[in-house]
Amino acid sequence: MKKMTDLRTMLSAIDHKGYPAYKSLAGSYADSDFVLSIDHVQGDPFASPSRLSLHVERSRAAFPECFLDRPWKRIALSDYILRSFGRAIGRFRFQAGGSGKSGLIDVSRPGQEVLERSACEFTPKELIVRFEVGFPAAGRTILAKELEKILFDYLPQCAKSTLFYGALPQKEVKEAVDLAEDQQFIREQLPLHGLTAFVADGSILPRESGVSDRPMKEAVAFSAPKSLSLTLLLPHRGPLRGMGIPRGITLIAGGGYHGKSTLLKALERGVYNHIAGDGREFVITDQTAVKLRAEDGRKINCVDISLFINDLPNGSDTSHFSTLDASGSTSQAAAIVEGMEAGSRLFLIDEDTSATNFMVRDALMQQVIARKKEPITPFLERARDLYEKAGISTILVVGSCGSYFYIADTILQMDCYRALDITGAVKQILEKRGPETFRAEGFSLPGARRAHSLKHAARADRTGADRRPQNRMGQNRPEHAKVKTLGKTSFMIDKETLDLRYVEQLVDGEQTAALSYLLRYAKEHYADSDLPLTQIVDELEKLMQEKGLAAVCESSYVPVNLARPRRQEIFSCFNRY
Repeated sequence: MKKMTDLRTMLSAIDHKGYPAYKSLAGSYADSDFVLSIDHVQGDPFASPSRLSLHVERSRAAFPECFLDRPWKRIALSDYILRSFGRAIGRFRFQAGGSGKSGLIDVSRPGQEVLERSACEFTPKELIVRFEVGFPAAGRTILAKELEKILFDYLPQCAKSTLFYGALPQKEVKEAVDLAEDQQFIREQLPLHGLTAFVADGSILPRESGVSDRPMKEAVAFSAPKSLSLTLLLPHRGPLRGMGIPRGITLIAGGGYHGKSTLLKALERGVYNHIAGDGREFVITDQTAVKLRAEDGRKINCVDISLFINDLPNGSDTSHFSTLDASGSTSQAAAIVEGMEAGSRLFLIDEDTSATNFMVRDALMQQVIARKKEPITPFLERARDLYEKAGISTILVVGSCGSYFYIADTILQMDCYRALDITGAVKQILEKRGPETFRAEGFSLPGARRAHSLKHAARADRTGADRRPQNRMGQNRPEHAKVKTLGKTSFMIDKETLDLRYVEQLVDGEQTAALSYLLRYAKEHYADSDLPLTQIVDELEKLMQEKGLAAVCESSYVPVNLARPRRQEIFSCFNRY
């Protein structure tokens, strides 16, 4: 391995040469405190910036091992270091001159959620931080002195102030790790108390605006209704009171603009840990929870939706249903079955974003249109069996149909952002109105083994066999497909765009980027296998668990901008391909 003094000499040698001479800098350079690795050099000053990484031995970084002995603590510590490093390099962005992206220094910018990211990770031996630098140039002429400022002045300052435990405010570091441990404790307590979610007193659920995920100032703090209150004794924070949402069917009712959807949105995001000060630090939801909605026009591939839809006029087999242009009802039926396949134990549904004819049919409609003429069995008539026979709870926001009250175990009313337990009062009203039954016959779980849809894509992609690597089945596979992330809501793989805008629990574009690599990896390694989709996802998760996010990239360098998606989002991605 070369030394940083060698890098300074090389920079002097290529000063004012053509931009391609920067390529000679690729490699690793040792300093007394860290190793700087130039992993990928951009082609010109207007191209995507160069990829660099800093490597510090764990023993030298000196973070206490007790902060790294559990995955959630390690991820929280990595997140804290990454945010600190990002603030440090933010002071030096574009301080070096040049054209195009010259002088850019940038790193992943996490939001309110704490995610496992490729931008900062602990391996068994070292701490690694990955970032981007725009190598300076005037036109296409190298400005080596400007790059020397970045590599020998700016970066060492940032590294020494953020990548070593002794340089950081140790109380803050411990608080970040302790918070993650408290959050994990609540997650582990949910099943022990028969809960699907917990919302702490004092939580701030409303967000600043539609485009800002920060907490709203002067918002009404959450307070648990007495009948649903629970106090947990956290390892670090101590006693914490809040609302426990029991398993079963929970309705969130109330007038418009009183906070129904705000509470549901907080529960959607409760599958992730949040940073201190977010307001939702102690809103914790069953980690398998999935948000369901209607999604007109989406693709469905060989899904058994017969639990909800049967006897279509065109004679389509709904036990192996496929379409390139789903309706609202068929898309929501497929989403439920796909959620079951992904192992979800909790469905989150908002009546406003659901297909009305899929969710409910009132008594008058059933009199006018005979049941045998309606191919849809509404969700209302399947919800109890989903819980009692499949163990899947539902939290449902309602505002227009009272029939849901008959199937509910718990009913919350949001009144000016305050939660009230009105279960008893509603049950009294229902007793006066008389009994009604909302349960359809013929409940059976969909088949667990579903084939994947990658074979046709792999065949279409194939090129010359002499250049094709081998997949896990020992057969030829094509060269790597090109992937391009288009923000948080979509990505391109070769020439196909995958639309994920209605996968509402994706919270970061870096998760979307990771999904693009996961899909590419699956296409190239499992397209010719007969493994069911569940087993493919199992193997991908095992690979990431053992070797990190980089394992699915199969690249000469690890991309800077990857965040690990949940199992549910991996299924959602594959199911839309």
